[in-house]
Amino acid sequence: MPRIHLKPPQAKRSAKPLPSFETVTLRCPWPECRHQFTVSEAEAPKVRLCPNCIQPLKKKGQGRGPRTGGDLAAVGSFLSPELLRKIKGPTPIQARLIEAAAEEQGQGFPVYLHSVFCQTSLPYRDPGDACREWERANGNARLKIIAGDAMSPETAEFVQLGLPFGTKARTVLMHINQLALLSQSPAVEMQDSLTRFVKNVLQLDPKGRNMRMVKEQLARLSASSMRVGMVQDGHAVTVNSQIVTAFDVWFPKDERQRVLWPSVIQLSHEYFESLQAHAVPLDETHIAALSHSAMALDIYAWLAQRLHRIPVGKPARVSWPALHGQFGQGWDRLDNFRRVFRVALREVLTVYKEARIEEDERGKPTRFKAGGQMVIREPALGGLTLHNSPPPVPRRFLPVSGKTY
Repeated sequence: MPRIHLKPPQAKRSAKPLPSFETVTLRCPWPECRHQFTVSEAEAPKVRLCPNCIQPLKKKGQGRGPRTGGDLAAVGSFLSPELLRKIKGPTPIQARLIEAAAEEQGQGFPVYLHSVFCQTSLPYRDPGDACREWERANGNARLKIIAGDAMSPETAEFVQLGLPFGTKARTVLMHINQLALLSQSPAVEMQDSLTRFVKNVLQLDPKGRNMRMVKEQLARLSASSMRVGMVQDGHAVTVNSQIVTAFDVWFPKDERQRVLWPSVIQLSHEYFESLQAHAVPLDETHIAALSHSAMALDIYAWLAQRLHRIPVGKPARVSWPALHGQFGQGWDRLDNFRRVFRVALREVLTVYKEARIEEDERGKPTRFKAGGQMVIREPALGGLTLHNSPPPVPRRFLPVSGKTY
């Protein structure tokens, strides 16, 4: 007999609930927006962003309570980092780099740095009060900075000042060199120009804490002594000097009192003569865009001094260990340094568009037999290949003792 399959009785489907027509008012809690909008009660739990400012509607750490008040949600829970960057736009650092890259190369006003400081560098960070000497070498150039003392007006005794460091020490030194070379005098008028420099180049509010930090680095530069060594044509030249010979390094006792700059500072005769012979021009607009990173400033100065000296058709190769020895202060591991260096180099090449640089990756090891044994030869470490490139600032003619350099 044929089998008969009986279907079990199906349960009656419940009718779909009717959509709610009740509405709730949500409000963006961000102070700069405070936008209010109305949505249905059913759609309220799905609303994540304010339609006006595109900000999230839940603050980090808040619970998932009813949305009648428009609480905020964590941004990363529903927006990717790429989308966030598109919504928020470039950061202030990226905006400065984009603005500097948009300008035509060579049109910026020049600042100057001694060629030895282009090949070596000051500390990136504060090395501490216990560190009294700083020495760096690169090829035939060597720099030694010795922290100095200054007279305290309160105790009438000499007190120790630390070594200059960071971006502010570098940019202030460039500005001092600029004023000295443009005026062709070691006596530099500082009072108004440095305030403008802090505001326009460092892009800092020229008052209060920012000015005190800049003046502290100027004080450290003034109290320090410097030894510069160079080998040229088989001759070794050593310059022992201070950059600044006289400067009022003390702040007002009352922190609310305005920090006053000296009207004139005096560069040492030895440093001024050496600067006239070995000054490297740098674009002030580029320096402003890179003023957030001491490493980026050092890379930019190094390339500005180096690239135009490379013979055409004969590129120079610099290995990663050599770059680590020159720029890797504070990074013990080569891979960590390489990652940070690449970021700084990309920022430099954003503004220094004429620089022709290629990165060489490390190749694969080669294997061959020698004397019946397998020999593995490790390839040379990768690095950078530098090609002849025009400097960021066209050559400036500076009258020095009746001559043109």
